[in-house]
Amino acid sequence: MCVSVVVSVQVDVIAPNFKRRLSGVTSTVVRLVPVQAREIAIAACGPCLPENLPRIAVGALLAMPRRGPSGARVWHARRNSEMLAGLILKHVLRKELRLVFTSASQRRHTGYTRWLIRQMDHVVAASARSAAYLERTATVIPHGIDTRAFSPAEDKAALRARLGLPEGPLIGCYGRIRAQKGTGDFVEAMLAVLAAHPGATALVTGRATRQHRGYAQALRDRVADAGLADRILFKPEVTAQDIADWYRVLDLYVAPQRWEGFGLTPLEAMSCGVPVVATRVGAFEELVADGETGKLVDPGDIDGLTEAIAAYLDDADRRRDHGLSGRARAVQGFRLEDEAAAINAIYRRLLG
Repeated sequence: MCVSVVVSVQVDVIAPNFKRRLSGVTSTVVRLVPVQAREIAIAACGPCLPENLPRIAVGALLAMPRRGPSGARVWHARRNSEMLAGLILKHVLRKELRLVFTSASQRRHTGYTRWLIRQMDHVVAASARSAAYLERTATVIPHGIDTRAFSPAEDKAALRARLGLPEGPLIGCYGRIRAQKGTGDFVEAMLAVLAAHPGATALVTGRATRQHRGYAQALRDRVADAGLADRILFKPEVTAQDIADWYRVLDLYVAPQRWEGFGLTPLEAMSCGVPVVATRVGAFEELVADGETGKLVDPGDIDGLTEAIAAYLDDADRRRDHGLSGRARAVQGFRLEDEAAAINAIYRRLLG
């Protein structure tokens, strides 16, 4: 059940989130707004938001004063529907708004989306690759993570025991189970890797939505037919509150995506001191320092994925050194607080 709590409409910035189901965009809003609210009067707006999130009810948008406490408010959209709503509020209901849009997509936009983007007062891109698909200037602000929540394990062996995981090298692949996410590529690579590394175990966690359940079952059958059901473990989706522990127990994280908008999982693993093998999609080339914090391979290159994973399993010193470098890179360049501060700086310029 979703509970809508109306807070004061006297806010300078509104971050709409009009999707009910959990998505990457929703996660971004939920992560960012509480941090941004420490420095600026911001509230989210939409259905099914966490109760501890500063927010206003959707219905309150119609009745809110035309001007905010600092003059024109900022409306920060991340979807087409939210850009459209901002335009209606501004031009039909005459609310004084400055419109901001963040794009994480890495594909050519439709004519309709390009038109919406042209109406925005400022555009943010989550990566340089996303910015390249925009037909106007954008400020590149990469997503950040809570590097305090995502931190290395103090006692990895004890944590593994608590989670009921085996000893020996653990290789993880987390997120939605579907072909686009490269889950099948990971499974194929691990079938080959595990044959040469008898002490290692692979972990797959995540949910398969209805249209991808057949794909997920086919992967489980493939593993069972290979006699490796006890070494390639399919685990249920892990909650956001617990996911950091599942990174901390790993010796290596693999992000085998064939397509990705941005992709936070490599960064979350790096922040937990875990080296990463990732494909060259999304923002992964901007997150993973090839040869320093991990290894990059082409999407769909199962042989390359297999070789990269095996190379890490054969070199414990490399795993340790790249894990330490990954943690440093996450803390130095990808903190959630830095993302929030950069976005808030844009808000202040628009409010001023």
